[in-house]
Amino acid sequence: MSLTRGTVVRVRPWLPPVSVALAAGLAAVGGSYLSVGRRPAFVAAPVDRFVLVVSPDALVTFAITELGTLGHQVAFLTAIALTCVLFGLAALPGVLILGGRVPVADVLALRGGTTAAGVVTGTVLSGAVAFGLTGSPVSSAGTGAGAGLVLLVTAGTARLEVSEGGTLEALGRRRVLGAVGSAIGLSALGLLVRGSGEESVPSGLDVPEDARPEVRELLTRARDQSLDVEGLEPLVSTDFYEVDINNVNPDVDRGEWTLSITGAVEEEVEYDFADIQAMDVEDRFVTLRCVGDQLNGRQMDTALWSGVPVEALLEAANPDGDRVVMRGADSYYNEFPIEALWPGLLAYRMNGRPLPRAHGAPLRALVPGHWGEINVKWLTEIEVRDEDTMGYWEHRGWHGTGPVETVAKLWQVNRHGGGRVEVAGHAYAGTRGIDAVEVSTDGGDTWVEAELSEPLPGEDVWRQWRHEYGATGTHDVIVRARDGSGDLQIPEEDGPKPDGATGWVTETVGLQ
Repeated sequence: MSLTRGTVVRVRPWLPPVSVALAAGLAAVGGSYLSVGRRPAFVAAPVDRFVLVVSPDALVTFAITELGTLGHQVAFLTAIALTCVLFGLAALPGVLILGGRVPVADVLALRGGTTAAGVVTGTVLSGAVAFGLTGSPVSSAGTGAGAGLVLLVTAGTARLEVSEGGTLEALGRRRVLGAVGSAIGLSALGLLVRGSGEESVPSGLDVPEDARPEVRELLTRARDQSLDVEGLEPLVSTDFYEVDINNVNPDVDRGEWTLSITGAVEEEVEYDFADIQAMDVEDRFVTLRCVGDQLNGRQMDTALWSGVPVEALLEAANPDGDRVVMRGADSYYNEFPIEALWPGLLAYRMNGRPLPRAHGAPLRALVPGHWGEINVKWLTEIEVRDEDTMGYWEHRGWHGTGPVETVAKLWQVNRHGGGRVEVAGHAYAGTRGIDAVEVSTDGGDTWVEAELSEPLPGEDVWRQWRHEYGATGTHDVIVRARDGSGDLQIPEEDGPKPDGATGWVTETVGLQ
């Protein structure tokens, strides 16, 4: 074939259309994230909920008990991958039009209409699917723009144009690579601009200057009473664990939020956030532990919480039932005896700062001495009932609505010179308190009491422990706690499901 300068030859793209479509899907997800961040309007959020609903209970249990926080990350990455595929399918008709696989009218083609038709089709379809999933115009616009950007960069089929020297210049490959690069770049920009999409959790070591004097005093006291052990988390946690049923937290508007007390009550009542703030505030150190926490796991933390006692709100409603169901804005709910809730706290501040979204803003429940699953976040309703029902996790085979098990965690091993070893950790027994922690450095043959941190104010708070000893070679260290009632921690080891892990923590220590 004889080619002259200016001759244009259309060929198929060097990669299949599905590759370009998937790049458009990735860009669509990136565009949504750049627009709204990791919030309910993010297009992956409803897909994440769908993945949770269809996942077998056995798989959910495995993720909780064996993978912990990694299980949440795997589930969310799975949801994001499925979302990319979904929007790749939405963009595919546009890709096919651009590639000449779906012809458009000749008059449009002569005027460059093929490119316009393909880009518009992919953009509109992606935006429409996003709106159907989230109902958010902002997220839909970002999603469509992300997909449209990739389609525009791709601009359909490759073009081979003859240059002055008679050399063919291949533009198609560069366009496809540009499409993939645009998708990756847009997603990276979203992560750079939006970050994790969550507020940072206030650390107990950072005492806010504008905090109330009572809060500053309590946080300072917790800092001063923490044992001086290298690597050991202080009495008020610096990195509070987070476990929720979804990977994208609700974004509740305080101005629109209300809390209702309903059901078997003399008078149903409703509070807005201003009503809650107008009540007398109370500050409490409270420890939370997840029912799915492994025996020596890290899903146990403490904070200084500020809020209003539940008793004040329940008395106003005059309940006539012995059970309650608490519901959150994330569709989570739990049921337990009302007597456990009476001494509880409804918290709207954490470590002297507004409660972060990740921990239940604007209001969360704190039920003394019970597993973390009872402490509902983003609380919207307290329903009083006169009959038993089942909570969210009870339907899935868990029974963690009772008091926590006593545990001593061995979280830090420091090796010093001269064969000296320091072991340390935290111990927790709910409202029973911790009276002693005992340590064996010879596999359980002999026991000694460890040094304990001074108790913080409150009835539902952990304590730190440490023990230093001399040793040679490799040996087993075992720790066990005795609660305030004088009862020793259960020695028999059992996994978290269905009602919390038990056993004595054992760790093999070797001198290095």
